[in-house]
Amino acid sequence: MTVAEAQLGLQGDEPERKQTITFTDAFAFGWRYWRRHPWAIAFLLVCATVGPVLLDVLGPLFTGYMVDALTDGEARALGEPLLWLGLYLVTAGIYVTLKHAGDFVWIRLAADVMHRLTQDGFRRVQSYSTDWHANNFAGSTVRSLTRGMWAFDQFGDVLYVNMIPMTTVLTGVAIALTVRFPLVGALAIAFIILFGAVSIWMATVWAKPAITETNTADTAIGGALADSVGSNAAVKAFAAEDREEDRFRGVMVRWRDSAWRAWGRMVTTSAVQGVLWIGFKLAVLALALWLWSTGEATAGDVVYILINHYIIGGYIRDVGQHIRMLQQSISELEDVVLFARAPVEVEDVPGAKALQASRGEIAFDRVTFRYSGQSKATYEDFSITLDAGQKVALVGPSGSGKSTFVKLAQRLYDLQSGRILIDGQDIVTVTQTSLRRAIALVPQEPALFHRSLADNIAYGRPGADRQMIVDAARRAHADEFIRRLPDGYDTLVGERGVKLSGGERQRVAIARAIVADAPILILDEATSALDSESEALIQDALAELMRGRTAIVIAHRLSTIRDVDRILVFDGGRVVEDGTHDALIANPAGQYRKLYEIQAGGFLMAGE
Repeated sequence: MTVAEAQLGLQGDEPERKQTITFTDAFAFGWRYWRRHPWAIAFLLVCATVGPVLLDVLGPLFTGYMVDALTDGEARALGEPLLWLGLYLVTAGIYVTLKHAGDFVWIRLAADVMHRLTQDGFRRVQSYSTDWHANNFAGSTVRSLTRGMWAFDQFGDVLYVNMIPMTTVLTGVAIALTVRFPLVGALAIAFIILFGAVSIWMATVWAKPAITETNTADTAIGGALADSVGSNAAVKAFAAEDREEDRFRGVMVRWRDSAWRAWGRMVTTSAVQGVLWIGFKLAVLALALWLWSTGEATAGDVVYILINHYIIGGYIRDVGQHIRMLQQSISELEDVVLFARAPVEVEDVPGAKALQASRGEIAFDRVTFRYSGQSKATYEDFSITLDAGQKVALVGPSGSGKSTFVKLAQRLYDLQSGRILIDGQDIVTVTQTSLRRAIALVPQEPALFHRSLADNIAYGRPGADRQMIVDAARRAHADEFIRRLPDGYDTLVGERGVKLSGGERQRVAIARAIVADAPILILDEATSALDSESEALIQDALAELMRGRTAIVIAHRLSTIRDVDRILVFDGGRVVEDGTHDALIANPAGQYRKLYEIQAGGFLMAGE
């Protein structure tokens, strides 16, 4: 299954699955970009048709006339041969001029289109849902985008450099031969049709499934590499290098076997084309000699026929390769085309406005939500309001709906029914960018970029100056360890922050949230990766950070939430208890008290 097929819900990764896009699909996709440059396209069409026609249709005619002039027994003057030679040189000069002018225009157009196409693909992938990214290998997605960029370049090259000139010249040559020598023209037309039909069938029906399988296996290589290399710490921790090598060997064996099949079918196709070409060559030579022997053709006519025969061969001999390249580029372009087709699950509505969030009140109004593929709704007719400035903790067993609450508040998913309001504004009616800028998130496992510490901290507020970054790091108690690093705030943290400890990554994430200065704060076990000393320091920083903001704390360690304003106990997508720590702990039959007792070692401390 291709990466994009997973988004579309397509099933099946059988070796010879049916390709989901056609030449028409690929051309329509490319035309969306080419049509933005109408004058360049018009000029390129002139270069790809006029020049080759002048050289390859008129050139043989001038050569034949020159040979007849040279072999005329009654005339020895060089005037007429030189005239035909001069005309041939003029056509060759026009061809060379148009070709190189077209090449300069084409490379600029191709680079621009490749840039726009890849940028659009990246933007599209970023807009996909959290589920989509969770279900697809990052390495496979990257490989699909980069491979698609070069596949589109090859697709355009085959059309402009090969297919358009070939079609124009073969049509012109066939017409010219038919006008002068109907029998030769009929033979040429029959050969072109037969050769083209056989080549197209072998490339699109016989070889295509093997090429598609190879591309699927190639994508799997990227996914497997990213999966293993990205989890290298776990590989080393469990001494699993040999196991990972065996696993990767299986992926490469699949690619190797599919490559053998694909390349073998390409070689066979070339062999069949070679047999057809030899047959045509023999037939044309025999026919030209027969016409000369009967007096129906001069020596110049024979030269004219033979040159046209070589021109036909020069173009048609490569048609199979062009078709294979075209088919390969369509196969490799498939994911990018499907990316453009795949629906974005969460989109801004037309006319969406920026969220005006100054207080931070959050209200769930009769919300019903079910994850894709699940039969039971996580929330059903769920309503609750978090007052502005409240510090609210969400507790409960795994799968009870805590994480879903904050995901829906960020509009990472759309609801089946109901609405979510922030300061009275339905979050569906505002832009996602403004919504998420109003929410600062400190996750349990911070996502850091392989950039400098300063860049990672400033990510919450583009344009933050160095002083703001340093102040935030100090408040998050990250400044001390940052200054001990050789490059300080300019230190690169490694992919996903691998160069930092878990506690250091968490402090950077807290500093990032401080810089963001959003009215709503979400803390998902924000101190879980810290040692006791660091946790005590950062609890002070978080208390300051939460002051004056609506704070949502997802907590498993109940000892960290005793001072919040309100605790919501979730179970099965419902809030079964709602109150302060003291109020909830006073209920001996309550679920919160049971959870607290389990964590406290089975008994309550005196006075509780």
